[in-house]
Amino acid sequence: MGILDNRSVIVTGAGGGLGAAHAKVLAAEGAGVVVNDINEAAAQVVVDAILAAGGKAIVNTSDITNYDDSANAVKQAIEAFGGLNAVVNNAGINRDRMFASMTEAEWDAIMAVHLKGHFCISSHAVHYWRDQSKAGEAVSGRIINTTSGAGLQGSVGQSNYAAAKAGIAALTLNQAAELGRYGVTANSIAPAARTGMTTAVDAMAERMKAPDDGSFDYWAPENVSSLIAWLASAESADVTGRVFESEGGKISICDGWRSTKGVDKGARWEPAEVGDAMKELLEKEVPAQAVWGTF
Repeated sequence: MGILDNRSVIVTGAGGGLGAAHAKVLAAEGAGVVVNDINEAAAQVVVDAILAAGGKAIVNTSDITNYDDSANAVKQAIEAFGGLNAVVNNAGINRDRMFASMTEAEWDAIMAVHLKGHFCISSHAVHYWRDQSKAGEAVSGRIINTTSGAGLQGSVGQSNYAAAKAGIAALTLNQAAELGRYGVTANSIAPAARTGMTTAVDAMAERMKAPDDGSFDYWAPENVSSLIAWLASAESADVTGRVFESEGGKISICDGWRSTKGVDKGARWEPAEVGDAMKELLEKEVPAQAVWGTF
């Protein structure tokens, strides 16, 4: 028995890395899992591992950047498992470049996979859940998005990735505000774990390698998957509109943009007066976290 018995989940980009870990943990908790990846062979390896462990899973190769094709992931979940309860938007790519050198293609690729990729399958899932709700059925829908520390505070050399991940965090807030009426929650996570993307740099690979002494594997992707599993469960019904950070054994809530008390003249500021107001504002502010790569 697990916290996801009788629930079904789509995980995008689940042929490896975090997505594969999420799929396996979700299945171990009783979920029927749609393992989505454009690499069919990689997705099949994950499905085979889940089936061998006694779980339930199927392969889906829908292109998450193609709206019409994405509908097939939702259709497969419903056909295979009798319904759909959660979408875990995990798929992502990197096209790192300093902003002054970035190409249009590098920008567009990131926006397509991350921002549009977070929209497509979720849109079809929401249509399914909304129809259920309007028909008077009880809905327990979950959207779980993947943002990043890069999107929350910026990251040198990743302006495209940071912008997309910041957009995902904002998208999550809107989804939560709009979809609660249908029984759907939306939350986002900023994971820190050992994956192909994070260990592409030798220094990161060394820092994140698994211990060989049997001690706690701080950077294991499964550490993040536990939070994903709980958010996908019925137990998380009262939690929505949050952005979480997950690293090792630590779970944090990201405290987003907030308006300060401000400086109010009660009338229009003359341009020459703004400097004094700015000085007062900056003296009172709590500084934001430093942009990754600047410390």
